[in-house]
Amino acid sequence: MSVGQLMRLWWAFDPPSVEKSKDALKFGILGAANSAGMTLTIPAKMHPEVVLYAVAARDRKRAEEFAKSNSIPVVRDTYQEILDDPNVDVILIPLPNALHFEWAVKAIKAGKHVLLEKPSVSNSKEAEVLFNLPEFDLPNAPVMLEAFHYRFHPIWSIFRSLITPADVVHVDTYSMIPWWFVTKDHIHFKHHLAGGTMMGMGTYNFAALRLIFDAEPEECLVADTKAFTEGVHHDCDYEFKTKFRFPNGGIGEAFSTLQGPSIWHPSYATVTHRKVEVKDSGLPDSQQKFVTREVTINGWIHAVFWHRIDIKETFEIRDKASNKLIKKWTEKKSQKAYKPRDATGEISKLNGEDHWMSFRYQLEQFVNRVKGRPTQYWVDRQDSLNQMKMVDMAYEKSGLGIRPTSKYIDQVN
Repeated sequence: MSVGQLMRLWWAFDPPSVEKSKDALKFGILGAANSAGMTLTIPAKMHPEVVLYAVAARDRKRAEEFAKSNSIPVVRDTYQEILDDPNVDVILIPLPNALHFEWAVKAIKAGKHVLLEKPSVSNSKEAEVLFNLPEFDLPNAPVMLEAFHYRFHPIWSIFRSLITPADVVHVDTYSMIPWWFVTKDHIHFKHHLAGGTMMGMGTYNFAALRLIFDAEPEECLVADTKAFTEGVHHDCDYEFKTKFRFPNGGIGEAFSTLQGPSIWHPSYATVTHRKVEVKDSGLPDSQQKFVTREVTINGWIHAVFWHRIDIKETFEIRDKASNKLIKKWTEKKSQKAYKPRDATGEISKLNGEDHWMSFRYQLEQFVNRVKGRPTQYWVDRQDSLNQMKMVDMAYEKSGLGIRPTSKYIDQVN
């Protein structure tokens, strides 16, 4: 690892604090989950319009410790007290999956903006209710964002600009967490908390497939899983491989595991396009030029650590009359973009630094939306609803069944 890489990661996880503006948004955090650090507490240090104001947890002592370590001035006894606090502008919900629906609904009804950890809810039934709340149609409606952070990093935008969705024939996505990082007792493996790998890392893969094809899957063809079978862990997949068919006939595959090998392997997505004709004025009329493009993005989930886009284009020149191959060759190139200025076009004009994690880019867009400013990237409510439909599709195909619906749904009117 180079000195430059080490410095980038140092500043990513221990960034310098910035002066806060007088109209900064005050965030209230429900729970003292470790994930709150990546999603909010670290990137908040770098954002002048974000203040960590209050936190509540089931265990007050844990909340107090969390508040002390993150310089949060207010500790409340309950989640509801956070929602009732008129000083709180935004609610972060990093709770277990099964609690997302209830507290997102309550936060929206309380008039708070919501930054909601993915997956947004436990299943598409909950998503239908949450994302169609009448409060979203009111003037000055609250803003809610499902925190698919990787979608906000500039490298993902560059990657998508290299994809022609209608021509995609196959996509292979991969993500993993080593076995030693997530124990069996983790909330990811508790069925009543809507656990499972497809609800965890797998949601990244599924969202990537939807974005690459720029469409929703028509069918889940395969959903092979390795799952726990006993106690609270029952029907919780710790590894899966799925295959989906998309409207253009293309196939998207996803593999993920939360019990992977000891050595972490970066995520990747490889996109293969169909062979298409390329116009070339330098060729005689009797010949045609074709290209087959393959684009791979490596390290896309946590791009600040390391990432690279590899582009491989295979060209052919053929005789029109006989289709005989005259010439064939391959061209390769790679690209990285730790900050917008590493790119070209509109992306290069955006705000960002090379030590910004995808969470910081996400926070930038979230604050812009709340403040009524333009946002270049977003995850809208229909997008999040479609995402949960895809997750349900895979769980139904696997035989494990969709994750349980919150009893709170009966109280929503």
